[in-house]
Amino acid sequence: MTLLILITLLWAASFSLIGVYLAGQVDGYLVVFIRMVLALITVLPLFRWRHLSPQNGQLPQLAKLAVIGAVQIGAMYLFLYHAFLYLSVAEVLLFTIFTPLYITLIDELILNRKHLPLLWWIAAAVSVCGAAIIRYQPLSDDFITGFFLIQAANACFAAGQVAYKRLPTGKTLEQSQQFAAFFFGASVVAGLGVLLFGDLTKMPTTNLQWGILLWLGIVASGLGYLGWNLSGKRVNTGQLATMNNALIPAGILVNVVFWEQSFDYTRLSIGALIIILAVWLAGRVNKLKPAH
Repeated sequence: MTLLILITLLWAASFSLIGVYLAGQVDGYLVVFIRMVLALITVLPLFRWRHLSPQNGQLPQLAKLAVIGAVQIGAMYLFLYHAFLYLSVAEVLLFTIFTPLYITLIDELILNRKHLPLLWWIAAAVSVCGAAIIRYQPLSDDFITGFFLIQAANACFAAGQVAYKRLPTGKTLEQSQQFAAFFFGASVVAGLGVLLFGDLTKMPTTNLQWGILLWLGIVASGLGYLGWNLSGKRVNTGQLATMNNALIPAGILVNVVFWEQSFDYTRLSIGALIIILAVWLAGRVNKLKPAH
């Protein structure tokens, strides 16, 4: 849980950085591709090339990791970045509150196919309520298109998290040595997006934009997703689901402190406490053993 909390704090500024400095200024497909390639370069030194040998039987495992990466962050970011064209940062945050429910639903009905404790469902629903209290506000006219884009992103992110959690990947060191395949899959999807739909006239042009992309690619993605997925194997599904909404109060605090945005601190406090309660509820169920 400690690493999940630290990564949540690491990701807290991402929504505002994307919404303020990149959305509408740099082509979304290019942003996703650059971010994924930087993340791949970051973890590539950890990769053990012997995994590519057909004799050791690791190729199917790497292929599965590549597919998970393609869905969890490749496709997810393509949906997310385009949602910023229709929604404000606040609305994007609002519509991400359903991710815990997607995680719980996908784990129970699709991937794990095992009945999950009722308390995990309750914890996920409580987490959504807490996030809604924090982030609800009147919606813009384009909210329907943006809403469905965000739900597609939520579903991709949730499916990838659960798939990685259920995939036998070995110990932590072995997972780190294979993780480049995850970002390779994401980079392929992002590259296809650029080839099919990208606007090369909207390249990053300022040092600030390139600096943000370096942060998002190397730190938030390369180190962040490695740590998040490794940690996801060490907590139960309910805790993983509810932690997805912990990003919302953290993101708002960053927005208030650094961008001097006004906010209802009463709603923020109440919602954050409810999300903390949801994480605590999920932890009351005996943790699932990590997959090996």
